[in-house]
Amino acid sequence: MLFNSYIFIFLFLPLCLIGFYILQNRQATLAKVWLTCFSLWFYGYFNRSYLLIMICSILGNYLIHRWIVTTNSRKILITGVILNLAVLFYFKYLDFFIDNVNVFFGSSFPLKYILLPLGISFFTFQQISFLVDTYRGELDGVAFIDYALFVSFFPQLIAGPIVVHEEMIPQFNRIGNDDRSKEEKAKIFAKGVYVFVLGLAKKVLIADTFGIAVDFAYSNVNGINGFESLFTILFYSLQLYFDFSGYCDMAKGIAGMFGMRIANNFNSPYKAINIVDFWKRWHITLSRFFTKNIYIPLGGNRRGEGRMYLNYLIVFFLSGLWHGAGWNFILWGMMHGVLYVITKWWIIKRKTHVIKSAVLDSDSTTLAGSRILKATACFLTFIYVSIAWVYFRASDVAQANTLLMNIFTKEWALPGSGFTEAFNLGEFWYVLKILKVAALPYAEYYIMILFSAFAVAITFFGKNIDELAEKFKPTVVSAVITAVLFVWCVVSLSGVSTFLYFNF
Repeated sequence: MLFNSYIFIFLFLPLCLIGFYILQNRQATLAKVWLTCFSLWFYGYFNRSYLLIMICSILGNYLIHRWIVTTNSRKILITGVILNLAVLFYFKYLDFFIDNVNVFFGSSFPLKYILLPLGISFFTFQQISFLVDTYRGELDGVAFIDYALFVSFFPQLIAGPIVVHEEMIPQFNRIGNDDRSKEEKAKIFAKGVYVFVLGLAKKVLIADTFGIAVDFAYSNVNGINGFESLFTILFYSLQLYFDFSGYCDMAKGIAGMFGMRIANNFNSPYKAINIVDFWKRWHITLSRFFTKNIYIPLGGNRRGEGRMYLNYLIVFFLSGLWHGAGWNFILWGMMHGVLYVITKWWIIKRKTHVIKSAVLDSDSTTLAGSRILKATACFLTFIYVSIAWVYFRASDVAQANTLLMNIFTKEWALPGSGFTEAFNLGEFWYVLKILKVAALPYAEYYIMILFSAFAVAITFFGKNIDELAEKFKPTVVSAVITAVLFVWCVVSLSGVSTFLYFNF
């Protein structure tokens, strides 16, 4: 089930909310059971076999959790982690592994063509983190219903954030014992609706529009010209930004409707002034997971500068592999890793200098550099990240190389109809007709240019969702804006599309 679908908006979510609020005032455990059952329905809606995998994963990991609580055995922890990784390897990496074995050794092992369960990387990492925290003594035994809800809670189930126990379990324990006033609860609920609708607008109205042009380009890489190739790189960067940001906003908004908060996972990443800053803003909870469970256990920065840089490269290699079973994802991860190491080295060297540059040092709290230098650093970071995204989006390394080479080898001509049709939405054409500019030369490019400029302006100069939510007040004006955006999104749901991070 998708957040941006009729069945979710008009059936699933209202039923879940109504039942939850009725039950939590009577029996907290029943309210948790209700929310867990709806979360399993949400997941099983995609594919019934997915549901069986999730239930088995929850049961198995809960038993391991209880066993660790009883014995505090490191061997049991290691066994639990290995079992989780084995399941993830089977569903996500086995075909990739067999295919490369066949290539390198000239063998002919048959591929399995295993269907990848949605969100398996997210809930697997979440449960591994839970087992590690159990072994570290950070939590005692947790009731099964709390654990099941912790893993399956539908707002963050498919594409994160990767939450940890201290963020969610206390909130589940507060169900039925919430001492906040009715006015405060009503404001939190209204803010949740507001945030959800903003996220829905990002996904439906912006990301999916760019997605049409991007899909056209990647399905016809050899046939597009240099200008179209350049636009494709920009459009995918914007599509991914609004797609992932929209999902994170919707997840936060839905959680807010239940009176809960989930971890921040997205903080205006294209405003980053270097790659280190970028990874403090993009997929924040994934970075947290790798830092806590990979980087620090490897030694972090405690074993010398050289070992620290190696640890960073290992983390980014695994991050690339986590995102997808393909050499293009590994290359994407290493592109980020190499620049991350170079940037970290530069930051450390600059910190030893008398005059520190705040533009290149994301850890500095002062702005010693000029606005021009800061804007330049931000622009260059965006360019590098966008080029790396080409390998992230392409089906393989060869396709990514072809798209990048098109910029230098193909002619530079105006984009064709395959690009412009993505932006020629009926409501925008109606406005152009009213303004009597629809019949002017090159009118088909007006919407594409204005739409892209608007998206860029929001990305680099607009306030992020946390800033907007903090200033939110349930007024008539905010209600009208929310209602208009909601109706606009609903009438645009005919072309429902999945979120890009569902693939990981």
